[in-house]
Amino acid sequence: MVVKSELKLIKSLQQKKCRNEHGLFVVEGKKTVEEVVNSKIKLHKLLAVDPEGFVEGVEVERITNRELSQISSLKNPNGYLGVFHIPEQAEQLLSDWILVLDGVQDPGNLGTIIRLCDWFGLTDIVCSLDTVDCYNPKVLQATMGSITRVNIQYRVLDSFLNSTKLPVYGTFMDGDSVNDSKLPKKGIMVMGNEGKGVSNSVAKLCTYKLAIPQYGGETTESLNVASATAILLHEIRK
Repeated sequence: MVVKSELKLIKSLQQKKCRNEHGLFVVEGKKTVEEVVNSKIKLHKLLAVDPEGFVEGVEVERITNRELSQISSLKNPNGYLGVFHIPEQAEQLLSDWILVLDGVQDPGNLGTIIRLCDWFGLTDIVCSLDTVDCYNPKVLQATMGSITRVNIQYRVLDSFLNSTKLPVYGTFMDGDSVNDSKLPKKGIMVMGNEGKGVSNSVAKLCTYKLAIPQYGGETTESLNVASATAILLHEIRK
């Protein structure tokens, strides 16, 4: 049985300040937990309602359904939970293209974007300090394990963009059509906040302004940031 103090700690990790304080985050779901266990991320503790056959060769503590429901962030916990150490930020960025997120707030959007970067082979995402925490439980659920293959950093974007020699492409409603733009082999793509778009200070540092052309009626104000990211990453890889 898991002791109460451990349950209390795990429950607290749903809050960003507690994750930062303890340097730990929680992953739920058998497939995703197994992916993180098999990555370079350091394991702290594994819990399962049915430990039999779950992650061979690794110690798994048994937990009751009642205990799991007390600490889970899911409405219907599926029986498997892992606690992992937050890895240190990598010092170097290795992608040919780097995705920059300026104030993305929705956990589902960030999780989907991380998964998209994994799909399109971008290994680096640089987030503004006000972007949602990548170890938020809802973000982790949406990544479907891609969190283990994408390097995510949180930086002051003005400083980061001022220091790069790569061309910086920002996404704007009034930008040049991406269909008419010849994208280079290396660069930075900036995606803005769901409601406000790219912030003014970051917009000033964008070398080029891109837009995704609209073919339907003009009743839709803008694309969802994750959907727009998918289109632009496809353009990068074309």
